Amino acid sequence: MIVVMRQGVGAEQVQAVQNLVTSWGLKPHVSAGAQRTLIGLIGDEAQMNAESLAMLPGVERVMAVHKPYKRVSAEFQPERTVVKIPPVRHGDRGLTIGGPGVVVMAGPCSVESREMLLALGAFLKGAGAHILRGGAFKPRTSPYAFQGLGVEGVRYLVEERSVVGMPVVTEVMDTRDVEMLAEFADVLQVGARNMQNFNLLKALGRCQKPVMLKRGLANTLEELLMSAEYVMSEGNEQVILCERGIRTFEKFTRNTLDLSAVPVLKRESHLPVVVDPSHGVGHWDLVAPMARAAIAAGADGVMIEVHPDPTQAVSDGPQSLTPQRFKELMGSLELVARAVGRNLV
Repeated sequence: MIVVMRQGVGAEQVQAVQNLVTSWGLKPHVSAGAQRTLIGLIGDEAQMNAESLAMLPGVERVMAVHKPYKRVSAEFQPERTVVKIPPVRHGDRGLTIGGPGVVVMAGPCSVESREMLLALGAFLKGAGAHILRGGAFKPRTSPYAFQGLGVEGVRYLVEERSVVGMPVVTEVMDTRDVEMLAEFADVLQVGARNMQNFNLLKALGRCQKPVMLKRGLANTLEELLMSAEYVMSEGNEQVILCERGIRTFEKFTRNTLDLSAVPVLKRESHLPVVVDPSHGVGHWDLVAPMARAAIAAGADGVMIEVHPDPTQAVSDGPQSLTPQRFKELMGSLELVARAVGRNLV
């Protein structure tokens, strides 16, 4: 249920609604917009009395929400969520994901060495990238494939963050690593294979660090939104949705990049939406056109894999851009963003 308050309602009237909702064992979620204040009811609504709510001073109407996701829903929160990433160093400006600007995340699939990460990070920042992506813990289909450098890779990311000054997004795979990675990373990524790891989602919901949730290999958009609901139900409202391609019968691309997901997710939810064209297509020559298409479709950011020598990459070399190709791509991304009334952050 959603309680719509009258325009110009006072704080005491909003509090009265919250008190009544709480007495029924429900959690009120207040969204104060420019014109109206909405109060979402979260929990078992069997004990509530809609007529009692409607009679409270300041209440305009009480509406039912028929969708299974609540906090994530655009009905619950008409104002769009803007995820804020504080500045890494004193004097730097922070980043926002979900505002008027478009964010570019770039970096190697896996952290391979200290030297490579520092050099590549400096180049990417100079080319205009905003966030460094790099995996220290890597979930792989084969147990014999490179699994990442682990804690050693985290140390390299921390050094890059300090020396180069770029915020870091990296994947978390285990509930035991959430606290450690939340201390050092700026955005915690949930990979496609962990999208429905509900214990991990709950742990991330308690960490109060931005979470980027990737769509699973064969999951619907409703399932993606429900996974985001798990994170938000624990109190963390800093969630970013990521479309990274789904498995279909098509073999020309690694996955099928579902760009229709961008406007659908932005219609259904107030959360920012990012697109990962690298995993979506799996071939470097297709990454640039799909990144441009993602921004044209309304994405709030793109995530691009870049490697100094893709032929020698320990993972995902075929879909990685060289630094020079990435630099060329950045110019065209700015043009597309301007064409749809936005700009790169």
